[in-house]
This record gives sequence, structure tokens and C-alpha cells, in this order.
Amino acid sequence: MIMAVCCPKSCGYQGVVVWIGACVFPVLVFTGCTGTDASRELLASSKAASSASFRWSLTSAPQIINVSAYDPKERQRKGSSYSLHDLSALRRNGALGLIARCGKGRKLDEKCAGFLVAAEKQDMLLGSYYFVLKGVDPVWQADHFVDRIRAISSSKGLKAPGILLVGDFDSRSTPRDIVRFVDRIEQRTGRLPMIYLENSAALRKSLKLASSSQKRRIAQCPYWVALYSSSQAGLETPDRLMRAYGIWRHWALWQYGGVHWDSRRKRSRADFYSGIRYRASAYFGDLDRPTERSAFNGTPAQLRAFWAAQSWQL
Repeated sequence: MIMAVCCPKSCGYQGVVVWIGACVFPVLVFTGCTGTDASRELLASSKAASSASFRWSLTSAPQIINVSAYDPKERQRKGSSYSLHDLSALRRNGALGLIARCGKGRKLDEKCAGFLVAAEKQDMLLGSYYFVLKGVDPVWQADHFVDRIRAISSSKGLKAPGILLVGDFDSRSTPRDIVRFVDRIEQRTGRLPMIYLENSAALRKSLKLASSSQKRRIAQCPYWVALYSSSQAGLETPDRLMRAYGIWRHWALWQYGGVHWDSRRKRSRADFYSGIRYRASAYFGDLDRPTERSAFNGTPAQLRAFWAAQSWQL
């Protein structure tokens, strides 16, 4: 049996869940958050790309790499490598987009510009995230985020049609912090940011207690799931984690691969999701070092359409 059920558009984008027999597969048809021409183009592209036979899997899903000043990590095996100014190895291994950290709290990331320029050379989709720290005004951080991305685009001559903006909130953040950041980003750019939340019990509790208006506002932003700890294999899934927050009806990106610093061995350590239904590898393709990576919940055509509708058109 094949049946499609649509979620309300109040979430900012429309999700279609397809039943094929007894199995459930998500197919996202994003309608954007702004009602612009880009959103209409997105919908047309998604309809063309979607089919009832589409079956999402972690390994075949469109891949996105996220980076910061800590990248590239150190070489750990034979294979291809990448640098701040040459991301061709990422592209060859199938990465369609790159999300570079712009800043954290009051500190800007010195490698953000280099990574964005290098990603554009590889025709990758461009994105940037700001690690929003508690104790620093969220509006101030939003302003610095927007100002820095605008400056990079202008000084480096970026030709990309847009840059996807992301708010990465620390575990002490409150719903009010998130809403204030979101409101300021939209006020400055006309676009809502994607929201990335650490897999944190404190955040889950805080968002569960958010007001109805706060939940509605946050739900307008696409959700980027953080779930990559191998210690949680078989115990948690993106859908279960999403429901635990009580905000979203579906997710857009899933960071299934992370990297931590092993102080005992004095080296980076890959953390990756490996559960019953989904299994990831320690490395991305033939890369010689670990990377932080995510999968998009849809097809490559839907990814490009989603990016076009959500991105800030500088």
C-alpha cells in the first residue's frame, strides 16, 4: 500500500511520509519559510525529484561536511586529503555542500572565509553556522554572524547565489535565547536559520517547557539533528530524538558523524552512528582523516531546492 500524509505548512515546510507496504520512508517537499519565488521553484523541483519508490538510506543520502578552525584533522590512514584551500577530495567523495563555522560566542572563526571560498571553487553548496553561547546576547551574536558573512562575501567575491545560515545552540540555551537569535537573523536577512541542537537532556527539558508561541516560532526553522555518538547505537534514532524535543514534525539534516579530541591518545577520534537500522563508517569515503558529516533527508534535487529556498541571498 502506498499512502502519503502531509504535515501542516505552519512548520515552515511540508513533509510527505510515504508508506510502501509496512515500511515508512520520509520524502520531504520543502515549501520554504518565506513564500518567495525560490520556494515555488523548490516545490516544482522537489515534485520532479520525488517518487513513491524513493527509499532514503544513510549511505546514499546527499552528504554535507561541516568544518571549523579545528579542521582539517590530522592524517590517520592512507587515502586522499584536503586542506583549507583545496576541498577537491571532499567533492570527489560525494560531498555536495559545506557548512563552515563563522564564530563562537564573541570569537570569530579565522578559517571560515577560506573554507567558503574553497567550497565555492568545487561548486559545493555554501553554508555557515554560529555557535551561540549562553551568557552572550543572542542578538549580538546574530548581528556578528550576519556582518561577518556579508564581509566575507564582499571581500572574497563569492558568486554563490546564497549561503545557508545555521544557529548552533549550546546546552544551556533557553527557548527565549533561540527565538531572539532567530528573530534577529530573519530581521537582518529575510531568511530563517536552520537550528542545530546538541543531543542534550537539558535542551530537551528546556524546549519541552517552551511556550506555544515559542514552539511555533522555532518549528518554522529547519531542524539539524545531532546524533553521532556510538555509545547510543540502537538506543536512539533521529526520529525519536526529534520527538523528544516536542517541536518539529520532521528533520532536514542529520549529523551522523562527529569528531572528538582524545586527550589520552593526543589525537582526533571519529564518533559515528551505528545502530540497527542505520550504519555509518568511521571515515568519509577514502579520506585519510575523520570528518564531521551529515546526511540530508531527501534526494540531491530536493537538497539543492531546499538550499535555494532557505539560503540568504546576499
